[in-house]
Amino acid sequence: MDSKNEKPKPELIPPHGGYRNLKSYQTAEIVYDATAVFCNRFIDKRSRTHDQMVQAGRSGKQNIAEGSMVSGTSKKSELKLIGVARASLEELLLDYDDFLRQRGLSLWEKNHPQAQIIRKLAWEKNRSYKTYKTYIEQSSPEVAANTVICLIHQANYLLDQQLRQLEKQFLEDGGFTEKLYQARMQARRK
Repeated sequence: MDSKNEKPKPELIPPHGGYRNLKSYQTAEIVYDATAVFCNRFIDKRSRTHDQMVQAGRSGKQNIAEGSMVSGTSKKSELKLIGVARASLEELLLDYDDFLRQRGLSLWEKNHPQAQIIRKLAWEKNRSYKTYKTYIEQSSPEVAANTVICLIHQANYLLDQQLRQLEKQFLEDGGFTEKLYQARMQARRK
């Protein structure tokens, strides 16, 4: 068989990383930045809640990145880390809910007029923390908290979609260990 007709060898380690291009990562990064500013504005810096909220926001973002980087060699770890990111953001969501409830402030429903404004910003090109900056830095605690809550819901939705897609890919294609075994068996047959 000449080299023109040979099938290319399947890659054992597929392309991975690229997390900065994921909408889930981009949204989680905005949540983290917004949470850091929110906590500095409205939560005592010496309180445990301040640190826990900032760390939950950071965990959401960092676990998406780590899951993306490990995806080339472990789909199981990728699924686990994306799940941890999702759980961290859920924890953060509860902290914002608690903040509003304990201060007697309103939690916006999905169709609240101000929530609709925030939700529509998701379609902005080159969206970043700056897109939401005035809602976080120059608004009341109620507006700032609800803005971040909207963002967390968007990030959680994206992570849920990502988890479903990763699960589907795993079921269809298998994981790294299975590919290693198949490649090893192929090499032995030659």
